[in-house]
Amino acid sequence: MAWNIDGLLERIGLLQDNSIGLAMSGGGARGFSHIGVLMAFERFGIKPDVMAGVSAGSIAVALYGAGLSPLEIQECFAEASGMSDFTEWTIPKEGLMRLNRFGKLLESWLPVKNLEEMRIPTVICATDIEHGKAIGWLKGEIVPRVLASCSIPVVFAPVKINGINYVDGGVLRNLPAWAIRKSCKTLYGSNCSPLSRDYHFKASVLDIALRSYQLMSKANTLQDLRLCDYIIQSSIMSQYKTFQLSILHKAVKHGYDAACRVLEKNLEK
Repeated sequence: MAWNIDGLLERIGLLQDNSIGLAMSGGGARGFSHIGVLMAFERFGIKPDVMAGVSAGSIAVALYGAGLSPLEIQECFAEASGMSDFTEWTIPKEGLMRLNRFGKLLESWLPVKNLEEMRIPTVICATDIEHGKAIGWLKGEIVPRVLASCSIPVVFAPVKINGINYVDGGVLRNLPAWAIRKSCKTLYGSNCSPLSRDYHFKASVLDIALRSYQLMSKANTLQDLRLCDYIIQSSIMSQYKTFQLSILHKAVKHGYDAACRVLEKNLEK
């Protein structure tokens, strides 16, 4: 079931005077930087009271919200040799690839099955492609909802949940600040996907689809950046490609450094 998040978290008692929210954007492999952000939060002794994630960000918040440490999340991806570890090609009817392999891995990593069991209240956001709206889940099975949030149109087939097809949350709102803005006093936004202007056109369906998605998500991120009290991002991340899994350790460091700069300034106030 897709929930209207507006007002829901307050009604169940999450809004507090000192509550902290963390919204994490989509960005493919660039989302590894979210791990570094979580490491920085732990270094400064800050634990989010509520989180929301889209695409790569949904993976990070799902694993962290379920109880994995940032280092454990990093280790989950450390052995990956390439996208073939997570995806498989399919007959291109609804998408070029499927995320079934990743779904099985994610299920094996998660210590819980449903969002209601999360240690930290966590909202997984996606796009209802049939009705053209951004949605957020606070309840239900984690794995299919994360896969839906990660399903970049054309690249991956939509994920059907309760009879409705969902695709990547970045289609409409790539930074899900909207989902938890009214549920916390202080909101941090981790934007792992600043747009690269150093782009060279490649005549391939996959490359065109990914670039189109990046342009689209860049445009729709602006409204959610304005909702955040603090924005964590590193311009260096724009140099990396969506499926460049080899950047794991570099991306973690970039995310950590960017978050430390923001948190240090915040604590000085």
